[in-house]
Amino acid sequence: MTAMAPELPISVDSETGVWTTDALPMLYVPRHFFINNHVAIEQALGVETYAKILYDAGYKSAWYWCEKEAELHGLEGVAVFEHYMNRLSQRGWGKFVTEAIDLEAGTAKVRLEHSCFVYQLGKTGKREEYLFTGWFAGAMDQILAARAIDLRTRAEQTQSGAEAGCDVGYFEVSAL
Repeated sequence: MTAMAPELPISVDSETGVWTTDALPMLYVPRHFFINNHVAIEQALGVETYAKILYDAGYKSAWYWCEKEAELHGLEGVAVFEHYMNRLSQRGWGKFVTEAIDLEAGTAKVRLEHSCFVYQLGKTGKREEYLFTGWFAGAMDQILAARAIDLRTRAEQTQSGAEAGCDVGYFEVSAL
């Protein structure tokens, strides 16, 4: 059963066609379109090069998003991270669950259920969701910086639902 998500307001400008959620312009594309483009770029650049590009861009974008959302909603600390996981989960990427988070240590563990990559690509035997990795470090580092903590982090994918014997993905954030 599907339902509308009133907690995720989408506004569409009737003149420009621009979609906005949480005061940020959004793009709305079919999952297969996005993933087919993702796979084509991966094949052209190679996984390692593409993963590095995505990590850096995702880190920067997560930092910006968390900064703006914290300001807009008056959030701080773990609440910012949880808000980010919730919004990601509402946008079709998958369901992101924070299993553990320790801001002082700069660590977190995120479980990914219902991955859009696994739904589209199936059991490939590879860690398909590396696109998300920089997002978690970017979110964590923005939260730390807002608390005047100099610690910075790195995130990695440790498991994918696309791997044999695995039903979910995992990502871990650790201090540098």
